[in-house]
Amino acid sequence: MSVDKDTAIWREPEQHEKEGGRAVLFVLLGLVALLGGGYAAAYFSASDRVPRGTSVEGVEIGGMNREEAAAALEEGLAETSDAALAVVADGGSRTIVPSAAGLSVDYAASVAEAGAQRSWSPVWLWDYYNGGDDLEAVVAVDDEVQAGFLSELAAEVRTPAVEGAVRLTPNGVRTKDAADGRDLDAAAAAAELEAAYAAALDGSEQDASELPMVRMRPDIDVTDVEAAVQDFANPAMSAPVNLRFGSASARLAPREYARAIKLVPEGGVLVPQLDTAKLDELLSGKVAGDGAPVDATVQLVNGTPQVIPAKPGVTYDPEAVHSTFLELVVKPQGERDTEVPATVAKPEFTTKDARALGVTEQVSTFTTYFPHADYRNTNIGRAAELINGTLLKPGETFSLNGIVGERTRENGFTEGFIISDGIFKEDLGGGVSQVATTTFNAAFFAGLEDVEHKPHSFYIDRYPVGREATVAWPTVDLKFTNDTPYGVLVSASLQPSTVSSSGALTVSMWSTDYWDITALTGERYNFTSPETRTLDTDDCYPNEGYGGFDIDVTRVFRRADESTVDHREVMHTRYTPSDTVICQ
Repeated sequence: MSVDKDTAIWREPEQHEKEGGRAVLFVLLGLVALLGGGYAAAYFSASDRVPRGTSVEGVEIGGMNREEAAAALEEGLAETSDAALAVVADGGSRTIVPSAAGLSVDYAASVAEAGAQRSWSPVWLWDYYNGGDDLEAVVAVDDEVQAGFLSELAAEVRTPAVEGAVRLTPNGVRTKDAADGRDLDAAAAAAELEAAYAAALDGSEQDASELPMVRMRPDIDVTDVEAAVQDFANPAMSAPVNLRFGSASARLAPREYARAIKLVPEGGVLVPQLDTAKLDELLSGKVAGDGAPVDATVQLVNGTPQVIPAKPGVTYDPEAVHSTFLELVVKPQGERDTEVPATVAKPEFTTKDARALGVTEQVSTFTTYFPHADYRNTNIGRAAELINGTLLKPGETFSLNGIVGERTRENGFTEGFIISDGIFKEDLGGGVSQVATTTFNAAFFAGLEDVEHKPHSFYIDRYPVGREATVAWPTVDLKFTNDTPYGVLVSASLQPSTVSSSGALTVSMWSTDYWDITALTGERYNFTSPETRTLDTDDCYPNEGYGGFDIDVTRVFRRADESTVDHREVMHTRYTPSDTVICQ
């Protein structure tokens, strides 16, 4: 095969170029391998480490791996991570421990935020080797702890809103002004605390952070109060209302029914509400709601006789009053009455009858004293309680046994000493004769007619001689008749005895002064001597005896405010001796 010379010369440079290209390629591949190895070395050297020159809150952590950086950061922020924060809440300064408010540093997140990661990115590798920022720490918030803390703080700084109010009182309409309150803005306060904590982590001096407050508006404001006063309260208190129960009626003044009505908040306004129990109680003082009439009477009220009005017996449905009362009290004057379906029974002794009795003043009073004994306090007190408040109309007769009843435990009495067959014995009701004597003397000086009284068989020196009485159920009674033209009210009060003081019983008569009474006590006569008895019974009580005698007491009657004697009464009393008793 022939070879052209020119062709041979052309092919020789091509061969040289191929060999040079291979050399360049090998060089380039070597450089790439070299650079790749260096890049790989740079990657592995920087992986999971914080970029060099990085600090968090001034703590150097650059070039450290995650664990090293987190530990260094925790150590470096040890003094500032839970240092107290100064805050102002509603004008008051206080200090707060961050951990108590649910605030802390998230060290792992802070390290991650500083750039510790694995990345082939040349940008990140460049930042790692050439970075170096001072960063803020990442703040962690424990929502549950923070919510509890803010709730407690709010309770301390909160000023509750004052709700407006309207009250009906016996003295008129009373109002309470509404006022705004202040409360902690929990969400804004949480953000402010977090920001203050983050700012204080570098240890620099910080001004106190002011926690935001919000206004609390009352549900019942001044407008609601004014509306309730104008629309209901003032009309309700403007005039009495009248409830007609057939032939009976009950007039209720605003000062009486005021406490039965309340204005309560409902849906942002004040709504009238009726206290039905209080209204029923008020009406029970006007009419007898059980259908039975109640007679008028006279009682002592704060030491003064007062007529207690009669009440007609009315049978009615209380709901008939309840359902219309709130509408009734706001009607115009002249229209404030209503008819209540009812049946009526009239009392026999009316208020007019009670006033005609003329029980207006104290016409007599008498006090006796007694030595201490528990049974006396019990028995005298119980009998006094039973006769207290007795009202005698003209011509009526007082009976102590009839009023007090049998002296039994069920009736409130206990055992005490009595006189039986001239000596002391123990029996139920001992001491009641103290009540008989005191009541007898009060009736004596009121000028009332002595119907029945029996002196003790022998004289007891704590009683007025010749003017005393004993009682025994059912045979021995104390009776007197009101023979004046006026009513007589009996009152009785006890001051109990103690181990160091005597007891006192006072009985008084209240009427219109009709008689002036003077007592004249004669000399003792017909003296007798005691005997001596020797007893061997279980109920024997020894006694030092003393003699008996006779005595006369004269009651002198003069008409009130007159000096002339109208008439006299003489009471003769014979006291037997009190025998000496020897117990064997």
